[in-house]
Amino acid sequence: QVELVESGGGLVQAGGSLTLSCTASGSLVDENIMGWYRQVPGQQRDMVALVGGRDSVAYGTSVKNRFTISRGDAKDTIHLQMNKLTPEDTGVYFCKLHSAQGDFWGQGTQVTVSS
Repeated sequence: QVELVESGGGLVQAGGSLTLSCTASGSLVDENIMGWYRQVPGQQRDMVALVGGRDSVAYGTSVKNRFTISRGDAKDTIHLQMNKLTPEDTGVYFCKLHSAQGDFWGQGTQVTVSS
C-alpha cells in the first residue's frame, strides 16, 4: 500500500505564490509518475502537473509558465511551485502516484486565491 501526504495549501492573494509538497510512503517502486490534480466543486479533477521517469514533466495548459513541478532528492517527494496565482487556480489539489501497483491519491489540500 502507498500513502500520500500533501502539505502547503492555504489562502493567498492574486499574484502571489504557494508551494505544495507531497511525500509518498509505503511499498514504493522506483518507476512511477507523480503529480497534482485540481478539483473544484461539481467538476472533475483536472491534471495540473506531472513528473515521471528521468524527471520528464507535463503541465496543464492553464498553468504553463507559472507552475513548476519537481522531485525532491529522495525521489519520494514532489513539490509544486505555484507563481502568479489567480482566483481560477482555487480548488482542492490532490497528489497522485501512478505505478505498476496502481493509482494512489492523497487526501487533498485546499488552495484559495483571493482577488
